[in-house]
Amino acid sequence: MNLITLLTQKGKITQEQSSQITTMISEQKSTEIDSLLKINAINADELAEFISTNAGMPLLDLDRVDLQKLPPTLVDSLFLKNLKIIPLARRNDRLVLATSNPLDKTLLEKIEQRLKLNLDIIVVNHEKLQNVLAIDKDLKPLKALPTEEEINNLAAKQLSKMALKIAYEENIKSNISNTLKRSESDIDDSPAVKFLQKIFAEAIKMGASDLHFEPFEKDYRIRFRIDGMLHEVSQPPIEIKDKLSTRIKVLSKLDISEKRVPQDGRMKISLDSIVNQNNSSGDGPKNIDFRVSTLPTVFGEKVVMRILEGHSSKLNIDALGYEEKQKKLITEAINRPYGMVLVTGPTGSGKTVSLYTFLSILNNGAINISTAEDPVEIQVHGINQVNINEKAGLNFSSALRSFLRQDPDIIMVGEIRDLETADIAIKAAQTGHLVFSTLHTNDAPSTLMRLSNMGVASFNIASSVHLITAQRLPRRLCKHCKVLMEYPEISLEDAGFKSEQIADKSWKAYKAVGCNECNYMGYKGRVGIYQIMPISEEMQRIILAHGSVLDISTQAAKEGILSLRESGLLKVMQGITSLEEILSVTNS
Repeated sequence: MNLITLLTQKGKITQEQSSQITTMISEQKSTEIDSLLKINAINADELAEFISTNAGMPLLDLDRVDLQKLPPTLVDSLFLKNLKIIPLARRNDRLVLATSNPLDKTLLEKIEQRLKLNLDIIVVNHEKLQNVLAIDKDLKPLKALPTEEEINNLAAKQLSKMALKIAYEENIKSNISNTLKRSESDIDDSPAVKFLQKIFAEAIKMGASDLHFEPFEKDYRIRFRIDGMLHEVSQPPIEIKDKLSTRIKVLSKLDISEKRVPQDGRMKISLDSIVNQNNSSGDGPKNIDFRVSTLPTVFGEKVVMRILEGHSSKLNIDALGYEEKQKKLITEAINRPYGMVLVTGPTGSGKTVSLYTFLSILNNGAINISTAEDPVEIQVHGINQVNINEKAGLNFSSALRSFLRQDPDIIMVGEIRDLETADIAIKAAQTGHLVFSTLHTNDAPSTLMRLSNMGVASFNIASSVHLITAQRLPRRLCKHCKVLMEYPEISLEDAGFKSEQIADKSWKAYKAVGCNECNYMGYKGRVGIYQIMPISEEMQRIILAHGSVLDISTQAAKEGILSLRESGLLKVMQGITSLEEILSVTNS
C-alpha cells in the first residue's frame, strides 16, 4: 500500500486531495511527499509521525544528529540527493538509513541493489532531510564498494595501531602444552587474530557484558549483549570460525584439540586503546578479564565470553538505584552483627554487584570477610576470595566449612545450590556470623519457599534470614533522545499504577527513540529495580506455620513493601526508563 492510499484510508487527507496529488505526480513527476507538502494536505511533522507509526519504524529528529559523526558516504552525492536518503551508521553488512518515505519500496530496492547491504530504516522529517542534503555539499564519493581483500587490508592497518598486549610469554614459561607452543608462531599477525582484537576493543568501547560467537550452517554470527539485550555486530566469513575459537581457547588455556565437550576458562588482556579512552589516571594499561565458555554445536564450537569487571571502583550504593526507604532497609540489615541477607533474581540481574557493594561498605579492615564464588568476578583488596573448583573437590559447602575454621565475621556464598550449602550457611548465620548469598527465584517471597523446598527446616529459615532483596535491571532511557509519551488511563491502570499516581500530573512518562549517543537503540545503561523485604515477626509466624508464597506476598503488601513492578513504575514516573521496558522485565 502506497503512502497516499494509506493516508486516505486513515482519514488524514480527503479523496479530492488524493486525486489532486495523483495528478501532480503523473504530470509533474513529483514525489508523493513533495506533492503532499506542496498542497498543504498535511504538515511535515505530522506526516513523519504518521509514517513512523504505520510503518512500525523509529522516528528520529535530524536536529539531534551530529553531521560530523556520520559514516563515510558509500555512494556519490547525486545518488543520495536523488533518492533523498542519509546514511547514519554502518556495521559490517548492515546500514542504518534515514529517509522520509520508507513506504516507497522502489527506493529501498534501488539502495539494496546499489549497495548490496541489509538496511535498517529510520523515519525523519522530510523538510529537515531536504535541508541537510542541501547544506552538506562535501559528501565524498566512493568509487566503488571495497572488496573483501581491501576491507581486510584496511582493518589490518587500523588494528596494527591498537597495541594489543597479551601475556603470552607466561604461557611458554609455564610449559603448558606442546600443542599450545606450536600454535604460537601463527597467531601474531593473522587477519583472524587482528579481527578478534578489534572485536574485543569494540565490546569494551560499547559497554558489552557478553560476547557470543555463533557458528551456523552457512554463516557465522557475533553478537554483543549490551544493557541486557543481544545485538548482532558482525558476520565474518564462516571460514574463520575455527581460527577464532582456537585463538580464544589458546588465550584461555583450554585444550584446543578437544572440540567434543564443553570447556570453561578465563583470560586477561590489556588494551592500550581502551586505556587512552577510559583510564585518564595514568595508572598504566587496564586489564580486562573474560570468563570463557565453549559449547560444541552441530556446526562448530559456540564461544560465549563474559566480560568481568575485575575492580571495585564502581561499587557505590547510591548508584544502584534504591529508593530512599529501600536504601535504609538495606543499610540496617547489612550492619547487623549476624543473620542472613539473600539477593535473588535471574542471571544478569546484577546480584554480584549488589553483594560486593554491601561488602565494600563493610570492608573496613577491622573484620574478616571471606567469599566463595564460581568464579570470582570482582576483586576487592582486603577480602579473602576463593574460586570454586568442582573438579578439585572445592565446592561451596567445603569452602564454607573451611571459612568457619578461619575466624570469619562476614561470609559471602556465591550461590546456594543445594541443601548442604544452605544448612551450613544458616548455621553460620545462627552462630554469630553475617552471611550473604544468592538464589535464583522470581521474587522475594518465593525465595523463602525455595529454601523450604530444598529441605531447610522452617524454624531455621525464620530464625536466620533477616532480609531478602529481589532485583531486575531494566534499561535506562537515553537522556539525549527520549521524548514525552501520553498513555491512556486504562493502560496505566492495567500496568499497575494506583489511581492517585494517575491523577498526579506532576510526572511525565517517556518513550525510547534512538540517536547517535545510544547507537539508535533508545536506551543507554541500566538501572536497578528492587523488592526489599525484611523478615518481620508476622512473616516469621507465617513461615513457621508453613504458609504459602501468596500468604507472604499479602503480608509484604500490608507492610508497604514494594513489588518489583511497583518499584519499576516509580522509575517510569521519574523519567528514568519507559513503561514498555518495565512491563517486559516484571510480572504483573
